[in-house]
Amino acid sequence: MPLDYETLRILWWALLGVLLVGFAVMDGFDLGVAIWLPWIAKSNTDRRILINTIGPTWEGNQVWFILGGGAIFAAWPLLYALSFSGFYLAMLVVLLALILRPVGFKYRSKIDNPRWRTAWDWALHIGGLVPALIFGVAVGNVLQGVPFHYDDDLRLFYTGTFFGLLNPFALLCGVLSVVMLAMHGAYFATVKTTGKLQLRAQFAARISTILTIVLFIIGGLWINKINGYQLMQAVAHDGPSNPLYKSVTMQPHAWFNNYKLMPITMVVPLLGILGALLALLLSHFQRFAFVCSGLSVAGIISTVGVSMFPFILPSSTNPDHSLIVWDSSSSHVTLFIMLIATVIFMPIILAYTTWVYRVLGGKVTEKSIQQNQDTAY
Repeated sequence: MPLDYETLRILWWALLGVLLVGFAVMDGFDLGVAIWLPWIAKSNTDRRILINTIGPTWEGNQVWFILGGGAIFAAWPLLYALSFSGFYLAMLVVLLALILRPVGFKYRSKIDNPRWRTAWDWALHIGGLVPALIFGVAVGNVLQGVPFHYDDDLRLFYTGTFFGLLNPFALLCGVLSVVMLAMHGAYFATVKTTGKLQLRAQFAARISTILTIVLFIIGGLWINKINGYQLMQAVAHDGPSNPLYKSVTMQPHAWFNNYKLMPITMVVPLLGILGALLALLLSHFQRFAFVCSGLSVAGIISTVGVSMFPFILPSSTNPDHSLIVWDSSSSHVTLFIMLIATVIFMPIILAYTTWVYRVLGGKVTEKSIQQNQDTAY
């Protein structure tokens, strides 16, 4: 094959990061708009405007979530088996919250009744808030390590509980996730709205940007107090996918080792802060601020991957059984075939997404809602 096993594993680690960042950036502003829906919209028309800013594109944006899950299933089967079984109840809560989104979009306008519409507005709000919170909580637990281990036959044993996921650091990460996506959604709302609604969205964006920066810095300082994970022996980068053949220890400050070894990687967390600062300082330039908020989201999400590399999912029960890039992937042939499919179809997806946003560009106004009274959400 033209690419060796080690290179393919690195490529798929990077591609998984791209898909997760793509989901956070593309579907993140949909979730963010829903988070702000009950708070910055003061009338039914305002709420319809906000809903219709994301109405035409939210389904397409959510495909990034499916692509990420598919990539985990095909490229990192051990990670898929562990995360979707160990986090089963958390994933179920996310699924139930996400189900509220299509139902809310479709049913809200079916009955012209204030209580009916308010109920679905809150359903849309929950559909944005809960996934954002739980995704952040999941990341917080991954950084601390997840309670699992294998026996000699590679049978998986997960020993955690749903409420055990709700520890202080994980909840901080969950709140950071909420305010980060709220920031991104508010900047998107400033791009798509006008008048007083736009001003309220701009104020909401500034508040959530400040909170994002503060919580991200607090999270970084907190991680410094948490034991990270460190490989204690060399692992064959082209060896078999068996997580039992290595030695791992928990050490203070271990999640900062990659930044010491490769100082250029400091660009990633700095992007998370600088992107948010630029969005805050230049919030009157709506499109530029929205792009900067997207860069901030990408930087914050990528910081987790860069800090943990080569770990994908560390084990707090038995650190030696942690999943790393070199021992939890699919086979060489599988990764290569999937890479070919990605090279073919990813540009098509990106081109189509770009075309859709060009066609659906422009402001959503009260006038446009009135002109499309029977077709708008």
